[in-house]
Amino acid sequence: MNSIKITDVLKKYTMVIALVLVVAFFYISTDGKILYAQNINNLISQNAYVFVLAAGMLLCILTGGNIDLAVGSVVCFVGGIGAVMMDKDINVWVAVAVMLVGGLLVGLWQGFWIAYVKVPPFIATLAGMYAFRGLSNVVLQGFTVGIRNTTFLNVFGGGADCYIPDFLSGSTINMTCLVAGIAVVIIIAAVSMKNRISAKSKGYDVAPLYSELIKLVVIGAAIIWVTYKLASYKGIPTSLLWIVAVLLIYAYITTKTTMGRYLYAVGGNEKATKLSGIDPRKVYLFAYVNMGLMAGLAGILTVARATQAQPTFGQGYEMDAIAACFIGGASAYGGEGGVFGVVIGAVLMGVINQGMSIMGMEANYQKVVKGVVLLVAIIFDVLSNKKKK
Repeated sequence: MNSIKITDVLKKYTMVIALVLVVAFFYISTDGKILYAQNINNLISQNAYVFVLAAGMLLCILTGGNIDLAVGSVVCFVGGIGAVMMDKDINVWVAVAVMLVGGLLVGLWQGFWIAYVKVPPFIATLAGMYAFRGLSNVVLQGFTVGIRNTTFLNVFGGGADCYIPDFLSGSTINMTCLVAGIAVVIIIAAVSMKNRISAKSKGYDVAPLYSELIKLVVIGAAIIWVTYKLASYKGIPTSLLWIVAVLLIYAYITTKTTMGRYLYAVGGNEKATKLSGIDPRKVYLFAYVNMGLMAGLAGILTVARATQAQPTFGQGYEMDAIAACFIGGASAYGGEGGVFGVVIGAVLMGVINQGMSIMGMEANYQKVVKGVVLLVAIIFDVLSNKKKK
């Protein structure tokens, strides 16, 4: 029984173990530079778009392994629109609203063809990838458009002041950041215990208390360590707040809502879902509208981080988001996956990118490594599904 339990634990936390091993490898290879406070801060800020896009991409993948190839182009398109609007001194919040609504409308457009006309998602979004890349060049007229609005840059993570102020200053360590980390750990522990008590009261099987405590200690230690590193630099970057907000919202959608259950049901067996009275078309439309909205937000974060918009922005973003989902355990067949896995996959991709950059590895070889990592994750998923059958 013990060997079976250990095997189950290894299967459940395969990518977490892989993340730890990858971090250890780069820690040794970079003489510890990968874990410098500034590099951890950069890891979060530079990969904010991956977390945001991967959260939206997860919903598409849950419907049956479907993906959205247009998100990188949409990021560039909406980012370009916002940059041009702010360059003409249009109110920053109007520009932000237009970028979000623009992304949502793109998602609605693509979702309509996929859900109601039955155009294969790969084809519909491939067409969108070309179309919106071209429109990005039209909007920007082939030029780089700078962003000078400090409010926009500070709120969405670009510029020198895009950090939460230290309200408890008094030392070289950002105490507000540390207190926030401790508060998050306490909240996670309280919610976990509340859910455990609720499950037991309803007669559900629950994991042994010691395993729950070990998991909470590991998660808590990781959060405290990360917040300490951030506190040692400049504190909490505003981009982290957007990442956390998006992940919490999508964790709620996928685990606590009726539509979340429908997403898993359609991905598991669309015909059976349809026979049970659920309209799969609405589920597909919901997934792609959400993806468009997240592309809009990613466009905002991208141009804010760069303090400008360029016609080349967003290239390869769709692949980073897809890779984060599959590496994090989402099934290529649909119906399986979660936000926690997305977080692990996005962090793993970010660590690999940053570790290779610090080592000075050529960009072409970096792509080879990322491709191999993605292939290994897909092979693992395929083999797991064969064993289940």
